[in-house]
Amino acid sequence: MSLSSVSNVRRPFAVAAMALLGLVLAGCGVNNVPTLEERAKASWSEVQNQYQRRADLIPNLVETVKGYAAQEREVLTAVVEARAKASQVKVDASTITDPARFKEYQEAQNQLSGALGRLLVTVERYPDLKSNQNFLALQSQLEGTENRVTVARRDYIQAVQAFNTEIRTFPGVIWARLFWGAKPMETFTATAGAERPPAVKF
Repeated sequence: MSLSSVSNVRRPFAVAAMALLGLVLAGCGVNNVPTLEERAKASWSEVQNQYQRRADLIPNLVETVKGYAAQEREVLTAVVEARAKASQVKVDASTITDPARFKEYQEAQNQLSGALGRLLVTVERYPDLKSNQNFLALQSQLEGTENRVTVARRDYIQAVQAFNTEIRTFPGVIWARLFWGAKPMETFTATAGAERPPAVKF
């Protein structure tokens, strides 16, 4: 038998062996790590998207309140400054594996939430403002956005939990170290005082 004949006989076996190896690796979960990582990154993008939506509503809200309650300068300034600070914190996909940057982002968003809460409590003193159609529309949009933020954060937390579990348990821990170099991702923690419901009335 010639050398080329032997080579032709071995080729189908090599192809079959490669296909079998691919199936074994896929069956062992080698692709779970990048799949879960991409899911967590997509969830993180949605969190950022909803926080941006909230930030975009704030200037109109502040202007509407200012028209009725210009004397509440300190509260209005606090909201504007908190929004500016939250917008200055630069984040990207690497933020979710960097505890310091993630904490900075979360704290900036929490400060903005607190400033908004104080502004909305202040509105109680202005019945005309509370009945203003622009304010009511903005209030409704803001409430809807806060709900979306909550859902986006919940989805992100679940996606990160799945990813972090995968890279810390067998066999995911092997694939994470051998192929992907995956690092655990950060997740949101409850804001101090979150166990108490906010005293906001409309």
